[in-house]
Amino acid sequence: MRFEALTIKDIAKALGLSTSTVSRALRDSYEISPETKKLVLEYAEKNNYHPNPIALSLKERRSRSIGVIVCEIANSFFSQTINGIESIAYNNGYNVIISQSRESFEREMINLQYLTSRSIDGLIISVSTETKDFSFLKELHERGMPIVFFDRIVDEIETHKVIVDNYKSAYDATAHLLKNGYQHIAAVSNAAYLSITKDRLAGYLAALADHGIPVNEDIIKYCHHGGMILVEVEEAVNELLQASEKPDAILATSDKLTTGCLRILKSKGINVPNEMGLVGFSNTDLTELLDPPLTIIKQPAFEMGEIAMNLLLQLIESKRPVKEFETRVLASELITRGSTVAKKAKNKTLA
Repeated sequence: MRFEALTIKDIAKALGLSTSTVSRALRDSYEISPETKKLVLEYAEKNNYHPNPIALSLKERRSRSIGVIVCEIANSFFSQTINGIESIAYNNGYNVIISQSRESFEREMINLQYLTSRSIDGLIISVSTETKDFSFLKELHERGMPIVFFDRIVDEIETHKVIVDNYKSAYDATAHLLKNGYQHIAAVSNAAYLSITKDRLAGYLAALADHGIPVNEDIIKYCHHGGMILVEVEEAVNELLQASEKPDAILATSDKLTTGCLRILKSKGINVPNEMGLVGFSNTDLTELLDPPLTIIKQPAFEMGEIAMNLLLQLIESKRPVKEFETRVLASELITRGSTVAKKAKNKTLA
C-alpha cells in the first residue's frame, strides 16, 4: 500500500471547509475566526499534517534543504564533518540530504544532478578522487548555486573553502619520524591531482629537505581510490617492501590509507614499529586501541562541518551577490603513540 501524506484538501473535506479556508487557517490569517483556526490546527496536529516541502519551495523559491556530497559516509572523518554540518543546519531550520560518491566521478555527477533537481538551496562538497572535470560544478556556480568546498577543494572555482593546514600537518608528522630516528620515510598517498595530496606531499618533501634527507621518488606511492580498494594499498606496500632501499617508516596521507597500511603490514608479519614506523591521517577513535596504537594526524572534522555550513548560510541568505570569498585553514593535531616509537627506545627494548 502506497503511503500518501495528509493534504490541505483532505483536511478541508474532513471538516467541511474550503481548501482556501484551511490554507489561511494554517497560515494564521486574520481573515479566519479563532474558532475555525482552532478546529483546523487541532485536526492537523491529530492527524500529523506537515506542509508539503515541494509546494513550499515552489512558493518561497527555497527548499530549506542542503546537499552534501562526500566520498564515503562510513569514513570517520566525513561522518564527523557531516555531524558538524547537520548541527548548524538543524539550528537554522535546514534539512540535509547526504550523498556519497564512493570515489567515482560518475556517481558524483549522478548525485549532483539528483540534488539540483530537488531544488537544494546550497551545496557542500568534497570532490571524489576520480574528479578531474569540474565543468558541471563551474556551471552550477556560475548559475548562482551557493557552493562551499571542504577538504578536497577546487582551486578554479572561486567560493568559500574549508581545509586543514595539510602542508604543516604532513611536515610535522614527517619531522616527528625523523626526530625519532627514521631515515627512509615512504609516503602512501591519494591520487596525485587531489588538492590534499599536493599539499600533504609538499609538507612531507619540505621536512625531508630541511633535515638533509634526499628525496627518493621510488618510495612515494599513489593509491587512486584513497584506500577504499584495499588491493591498491597492498600493491603500494608490496612495492615499498621490494624497493632497493626499503623504507623504515611510512607516512599515510588519509584515513583509509593509514589503517590499510597497518592491516597489510600485519598480514605480512612486519612488526610495527620495530621493522616499520607508521603515521597517518585518521579521525578513527579506535586507532588508540590498535596494536600498536597508531600515531595519527587528527583533523577538526566536526568544526570543519560547522564552519562550512555557516559559510554556506552566508551565501544563501545574503541579500546581495557575494564577491569576496575566504579559505578557512584549520590546525590539525599530531597525536604520538606506539607506531612511531623512537629507534633508540626500540633498541633498548630489544636488548
